[in-house]
Amino acid sequence: MVSLVLMRGDITEQAVDAVVNAANSSLLGGGGVDGAIHRRGGPEILAECRELRASRYGKGLPTGQAVATTAGRLPARWVIHTVGPVWSASEDRSELLASCYRESLRVADELGARAVAFPAISTGVYRWPLDDGARIAVAAVRAAATKVSEVRFVLFDENAYSAFLAASRSP
Repeated sequence: MVSLVLMRGDITEQAVDAVVNAANSSLLGGGGVDGAIHRRGGPEILAECRELRASRYGKGLPTGQAVATTAGRLPARWVIHTVGPVWSASEDRSELLASCYRESLRVADELGARAVAFPAISTGVYRWPLDDGARIAVAAVRAAATKVSEVRFVLFDENAYSAFLAASRSP
């Protein structure tokens, strides 16, 4: 069973096997978590992302999928990039959001990672409602068949922490 750890903090400072990047489909960096990981991790991450685009993801990484690169100068060993869905009031995209967590854990298993740090995927610029995003994230991680022993939800602010805390207390 996966141990869930909730904490406020900066995901780029986590000394874990893998940090998960809430990437955009281009894999070439952006704002929020994506920009912070690329800035702190350095050019090695971007170089590997460019190679992945050239060899496998010319049209971009599909929403809900995940792929790994080096972590560059981050204290983690790898970065697992996943593309979260943009929230929509007219279309239920919650399965795509859950897939981000499941696919990231699948990639972590392939890497042999035991400790993985996640941000609150899609709850920033992709406008996913925080309480719902936290519920989906916690449920997906709890239901995943994984060899990962620790999942850290590294949350940027008190609102995100509170939402994940409430979701983690629900059965």
